[in-house]
Amino acid sequence: MENEVVSKNFIEQIIDKDIEEGHCKKVITRFPPEPNGYLHIGHAKSILLNYGLATEYNGQFNMRFDDTNPTKEKEEFVESIKKDVEWLGAKWHGDVLFASGYFQQMYEAAVKLIKKGKAFVCDLSAEEIRQYRGTLTEPGKNSPYRDRSVEENLALFEDMKNGKFEDGTKVLRAKIDMASPNINMRDPVIYRVAHMTHHRTGDTWCIYPMYDFAHPIEDAIEGVSHSICTLEFEDHRPLYDWVVRELEYENPPKQIEFAKLYLENVVTGKRYIKKLVEDGVVDGWDDPRLVSIAALRRRGFTPESIKMFTKLVGVTKSQGAVEYPMLEYCIREDLKPKAKRMMAILDPVKVIVDNYPEGQVEYMEVPNNQENPEMGTRKVPFTKELFIEREDFMEEPPKKYFRLFPGNEVRFMNAYLLTCVDYTKDADGKITEIHCTYDPETKGGNVEGRKVKGTIHWVSATEGKKAEVRLYENIIDEEKGVYNEEDGSMNINPNSLTIIKDAIVEPELINSVAEDKFQFVRNGYFCVDNKDSKEGVPVFNRIVSLKSSFKLTK
Repeated sequence: MENEVVSKNFIEQIIDKDIEEGHCKKVITRFPPEPNGYLHIGHAKSILLNYGLATEYNGQFNMRFDDTNPTKEKEEFVESIKKDVEWLGAKWHGDVLFASGYFQQMYEAAVKLIKKGKAFVCDLSAEEIRQYRGTLTEPGKNSPYRDRSVEENLALFEDMKNGKFEDGTKVLRAKIDMASPNINMRDPVIYRVAHMTHHRTGDTWCIYPMYDFAHPIEDAIEGVSHSICTLEFEDHRPLYDWVVRELEYENPPKQIEFAKLYLENVVTGKRYIKKLVEDGVVDGWDDPRLVSIAALRRRGFTPESIKMFTKLVGVTKSQGAVEYPMLEYCIREDLKPKAKRMMAILDPVKVIVDNYPEGQVEYMEVPNNQENPEMGTRKVPFTKELFIEREDFMEEPPKKYFRLFPGNEVRFMNAYLLTCVDYTKDADGKITEIHCTYDPETKGGNVEGRKVKGTIHWVSATEGKKAEVRLYENIIDEEKGVYNEEDGSMNINPNSLTIIKDAIVEPELINSVAEDKFQFVRNGYFCVDNKDSKEGVPVFNRIVSLKSSFKLTK
């Protein structure tokens, strides 16, 4: 039992203490995204953390959209976020919730603060408010409107609600302390005038609450016990606590901050991704070279691999960046025991088996996954004409080259031993055909007494199918880093996508459907693209190569 306590992260330790001291009867967490873009890998950590805590303590996980800024919010983003959360396996309690569903309660909360003398209507412009705020070393100064009477503030706030003022002319501010060392506490704006149509409430409201005011109210209304957020909100916690205290909520939520998940050499900023999309560098927010959750799913990552990744990263207070190869390690570990190992030729050159019967199709029994015998076997057609990878043949091989070359015998995986007897080239010196003979007594490829060092994979030239295969590298030039220091532009890798139109794959693969995943022998793990694939015409995205630069240290 002691070991279990020691292994708990600092958030679990806080929750344990709150339960033990009677401050928490039911653990309620939430994931509160703003519907202004697509979620990325960092959000996945937050989703899985909040859902995991609610599950661990037999509590409740809420899905709530912080839709308090109608300028950037769209229903498209709401739907994409819900889809991502569901795909990760996080099951929310009851209906999806929205901050906009609490607008009336937020308005009433603001009125309550005015009546308590804790909020006032201010006529200063945004620039003037900034000037009055002071600096990290100098205190701010009070607004000339700070001492308006409660009655005047109530009347002005009502007029704000009723649309009598233009955008930017008036705001409602909390009355706290302009000399506070925490700038967030220097009479922050809690409501602004904004004549904008909201994606859910339409034109009902022309004033909208600020995030720092709305968020603690949403948590308190829902009975959230622990409001888990990232470290940049640590300086906002005193304001969060002030709001729930002044509004006298019976069981105020507790805000706890943890370190964000940063991946090295990736683009997560919405502004930069938007530019990549608009410039046509990527084909959308779900382009497999990005790390939005939709992009990772399209690339072929699984929920299980992302859960493994976030578990390896852990939950800490210290900020740091994580190497992308750790994420690749996780998908390899997840797919290794459960992905079928299929044969696909990405750079084909033809092999003709001279002594194999013309027109014969022989079906070889091939294990689906040698590390997982329970996955069974399949039948793969072997014929007189085959394709192999171009790199698996050399005219004049170096030492320790064990694949196909003139006079050498190799094992064609799960088929026969073949010996190269001849080859032909075109006018440019490119190999066009390789001629071999096979030994009929070596079916299956494993023969006692025959020392054959080389084994290569193959696909029937007549029974195999053509398919499009896409190979991905980092969209960023890793040697230069993400951003150009001189002008802030991105250092784009021009070779981040290679499209192979005429790969040859086992016939069975042509019937695969969106998001099916396979290991292509020696070429890596691949996933059927969920956007561009059609029935009978799959497009295969390489998820990751077989070799890893990441080593897990315990």
